Amino acid sequence: MTQDQSAAAFFARVSQDLMREQEEAPTLQRVAERAVEIVGPVDHCGISLRRRRRRVETVASTSDLARQCDLLQYELGEGPCLEAVWDESSYLCPDTRTDRRWPRWGPRVAEAGIGSVLAIRLSTDKESLGALNLYAVEAGAFTQDDVDLALIYAAHATNAMSTARLVTGLTTAVQSRHLIGVAQGILMNHYGLGMQDAFEVLRRYSSQANVKLRDIAQVVVDAGGLPDMHDVAHLRTEASTPEDAGSPGETESPTGTEPG
Repeated sequence: MTQDQSAAAFFARVSQDLMREQEEAPTLQRVAERAVEIVGPVDHCGISLRRRRRRVETVASTSDLARQCDLLQYELGEGPCLEAVWDESSYLCPDTRTDRRWPRWGPRVAEAGIGSVLAIRLSTDKESLGALNLYAVEAGAFTQDDVDLALIYAAHATNAMSTARLVTGLTTAVQSRHLIGVAQGILMNHYGLGMQDAFEVLRRYSSQANVKLRDIAQVVVDAGGLPDMHDVAHLRTEASTPEDAGSPGETESPTGTEPG
């Protein structure tokens, strides 16, 4: 077997391992853990994902230190991981103490014990999902071979993440439609409404309260009827993310079409 064939076989096994988990959260954690195992110099790993309104969030990490280094980037608005998410495919910070591109972030993570950082964009043909944030204790830890290896790994990781996101999204959509249907049934029974009228009531509450339709449905199911508007106001503060199904007033009716 040639060297290229050996590498291909190795990454085939890596891809299979990353695809083992079907749900998104465990897949993300597995991606972070395997990055530390596969890319030699890496001591800590975090995964940053894009959110709405140009927010970035760490969704998986192998250590508190990796998470803290990620969060510091978001707080200061600078760092290689943020650059990878929004601009280029990869950023290498050979020495956090002396790299002038991130003058506030670099010295602070150096003080925390990180010497060098490699940030790789996680992206499909259609969108950038986020970044793989690889932290090494030693300065100058990453060679060009390490960068190339990380880029290949990131491609396999992105594929696994996209698949898991699709599975999780479909599962959430099915659960949401069922929940909305249950809420419709409660309103129909409690208030003598037809199915379409019950859906319109839910959608109107969702729009007025600026809360996702499935969340309104959950409140109706829990309360056994329509809640007071004050009882759902706290739901507005929940963070919105790209994978969230059902923006206020936009979720489909369980019958398959929205009432006109």
